[in-house]
Amino acid sequence: MIKYSAIAASLLLAAPLVADAAPEAGDGSVSIFGTGASDKNFDGNNFGVAGEIGYYGSDQLLYGIRQSVSGSAGDDVSDAWNGATRLFADYHFGSGPALPYVGANIGAIYGDGVKNTGSAGLEAGVKYYVLDKTFINFGVEYAFLFDDGDDIDNSFDDGAFFYNLGVGFNF
Repeated sequence: MIKYSAIAASLLLAAPLVADAAPEAGDGSVSIFGTGASDKNFDGNNFGVAGEIGYYGSDQLLYGIRQSVSGSAGDDVSDAWNGATRLFADYHFGSGPALPYVGANIGAIYGDGVKNTGSAGLEAGVKYYVLDKTFINFGVEYAFLFDDGDDIDNSFDDGAFFYNLGVGFNF
């Protein structure tokens, strides 16, 4: 009986932590990730680090800027550095410690191992809150690549996958 009472008391004490584990309008957010990128055929791969800073305009809408720096190595790519800078907006939905999100981004990809180009894409992921303001984030993006406005029609053939796993904090 004591064992069941201890479990019930623990659950009751932990319930407020789960209920509060969500961002609120006006919160800031900062994250750091381990990243990867692959071409659409997964022949050339890059690995690196990224960071993002954002602002919650509402309880569900986060917008901000994301910067990544990566290096490439392998048989199908030359050794080089690459970077990407993207503005993003993500809509979070659900409740509880796991908050899935979908969003969009626009920016640029540049560096030694890639053609400097514009990018725009869609993204999705999930944030899992381990504490009130601390989360683990897993996300995936597909970026359509284009040199100018006329090239946007052909960008569905030219694209790249970005994926990340990291930790973040709301403040």
